[in-house]
Amino acid sequence: MTQINVRVDGVTYTDDVEPRTLLVHYLREQLGKVGTVVGCDTSNCGSCTVHLDGVAVKSCTVLAVQSDGGEVTTIEGLTPQGGDLHPMQRAFHEMHGLQCGFCTPGMIMASVDLLNENPDPSEHEIREGIEGNLCRCTGYQNIVRAVQQAAGEMRTQGNGSARPTHAAPAEVDTAAAPHVVGQA
Repeated sequence: MTQINVRVDGVTYTDDVEPRTLLVHYLREQLGKVGTVVGCDTSNCGSCTVHLDGVAVKSCTVLAVQSDGGEVTTIEGLTPQGGDLHPMQRAFHEMHGLQCGFCTPGMIMASVDLLNENPDPSEHEIREGIEGNLCRCTGYQNIVRAVQQAAGEMRTQGNGSARPTHAAPAEVDTAAAPHVVGQA
């Protein structure tokens, strides 16, 4: 076992993990972050995309020990607890950028990363930016429209960044999650 100290969605955790544990399994099985979906387990689909130190990564290709000392943002942490939806989440809903929803968490996280790098992407740049995320339902057109809408909203808000600002969780059940070290 190897001890890691990682900040996930604004909360710091210290846990012992097997060195071969994938980040996606650590997030889902130890932390209960089930919004991060296991799709293919081979880095082909992108459903497991999260942000590690502000950059989109496929969490099925990252070992949990590689996140030691880092900060992870999952789909659950994209907005503060009890807050409004992130502009990207709202745009996916309003523009019907999802059908079955399986790819949606990873698609949203990849799209947010794209806007962090390029706040005003062209349609071609959006398609290139999400090419590592597969969707079998939508045909991508509404996903592209959702990213365009979110980009416009974020520019008019003067947000400048798609990065979330984490609020402290209202309450952490330390009996259920004894690995919690500190909060926000």
